[in-house]
Amino acid sequence: TAGVKKDIEKLYEAVPQLVNVFKIKDKIGEGTFSSVYLATAQLQTGYEEKMALKHLIPTSHPLRIAAELQCLTVAGGQDNVMGVKYCFRKNDHVVIVMPYLEHESFLDILNSLSFEEVREYMFNLFKALRRIHHFGIVHRDVKPSNFLYNRQLKKYALVDFGLAQGTPDTKIELLKTAHSEDQQGSCLQTNPIVTLGSGVSVSVTAPKQIAQQSASKAADRRSGLLSKVQMKQGRGGKEDSVHHSVQRSVFGERNFNIYSSTYQENSSTKLIKQSKMIDVSSRKLLTKKKIISTKTVSNGAARKAASGCPLNLLCDCYATDRVCSVCLSRRQQVAPRAGTPGFRAPEVLTKCPTQTTAIDMWSAGIIFLSLLSGRYPFFKASDDLTALAQIMTVRGSRETIQAARTFGKSVVCTQVVPTQNLRTLCEKLRGTNSSSKRSQGEGPSRSENNTALSVAADKPCAPETLGKQIQHLESFQEGDGALETKAADMKGWDQVPDEAYDLLDKLLDLNPATRITAKEALLHPFFKDIRL
Repeated sequence: TAGVKKDIEKLYEAVPQLVNVFKIKDKIGEGTFSSVYLATAQLQTGYEEKMALKHLIPTSHPLRIAAELQCLTVAGGQDNVMGVKYCFRKNDHVVIVMPYLEHESFLDILNSLSFEEVREYMFNLFKALRRIHHFGIVHRDVKPSNFLYNRQLKKYALVDFGLAQGTPDTKIELLKTAHSEDQQGSCLQTNPIVTLGSGVSVSVTAPKQIAQQSASKAADRRSGLLSKVQMKQGRGGKEDSVHHSVQRSVFGERNFNIYSSTYQENSSTKLIKQSKMIDVSSRKLLTKKKIISTKTVSNGAARKAASGCPLNLLCDCYATDRVCSVCLSRRQQVAPRAGTPGFRAPEVLTKCPTQTTAIDMWSAGIIFLSLLSGRYPFFKASDDLTALAQIMTVRGSRETIQAARTFGKSVVCTQVVPTQNLRTLCEKLRGTNSSSKRSQGEGPSRSENNTALSVAADKPCAPETLGKQIQHLESFQEGDGALETKAADMKGWDQVPDEAYDLLDKLLDLNPATRITAKEALLHPFFKDIRL
């Protein structure tokens, strides 16, 4: 198109060294912080080799660029991790040149993959994660569009280390610098609340024992400030811009309401809290209506009420679904939350300051969940607490609350949401009925035509009871003939072993400390006959 041609011309102008080396053919990807182009390089042998040129936006931090390059050079080039060929720079423009791997769109192939292909896909993803985790690299943005897959050649490549962080013992020197910078600032706690409709709400606060300590220490160690609802997407942009009418996420959203507030810091500190339940699509309300507690007041009154709270005053809203003015006066917690919505682990959603390679394993689990259920994206939420609420409908509210305690967070949910049987859930969504014997001794019941499928249709606390305004399980409709798929056409989906769901359960462990590692996943019985 004309727009792509213009972008290519601009790239040649910005980095003129490229002109004599590459013929840029097309733009094949675009994210928040970079654009990717397909180019050919004329080799001395006369052969033209395809390359992928990643042009980083000029405002990218030099340390971040250097760290990404070091990840590619040190860990890349083997075990399904993308390597780097060259790097060009002109002033503030940087182009990273990588081998080009022709690959399929995840959405295009999701429902045509055989079960064996899914098994190989996950095995190779774990090989890549084991490789980068060995070097102390936390990718932070593991998702299908960052794990390239050539179905015909059975080749794979984990790409995009633009958000990568280092573990405390990382072997990537430049990530150590980035890690130390990330640790600067206060490790304060947050107390955000999301109302789930039908009188149900979820909030995250600091541990209870902190509230029982002395007033001065509590004020320093815990902040109950209600954090701003994050309505804009994290780095990495939207996951797969291609939209398919037949493929919908399991969780959609229908004008749900939330309580929200924000903390803005400029020349004069502003403390804001929503006056009433609002539609998140109307962002302007976030800066127009503010209250303290439940009474509407002016901006000046809000600031005055908040600033009038002594720093050593203990709050009285702990473990409740509200936020008091004492908590509003405290500073917001600083914690990494980079990644793509729908793939963030519970410890990321609750702003746990200590995040490990386990967050990548959770993201791999979400990919596996999509592959087993045939639904992508599986989770779709506009803010972190809605995402946490959606996770609860699959993994259970009690289990989520218990896991959060292990990493110093108190999650409050006003309704008990049961955990789902993963096999039953995936088979209902995929529309298959496994012939293998279930460990739970129960099979999925088929929903009637033209009715919405609930992931917990046979239980009183189904996700719908959390409020139709917060999450809506998309209609799952199957004709009479569609459900009677011949065994020959099932591609192994009628005989998914229990080991698959055992691995999925371990990947979606709500506790990052006990979540399975990439090295352990490769040794899981699910991969018993495709060892390294």
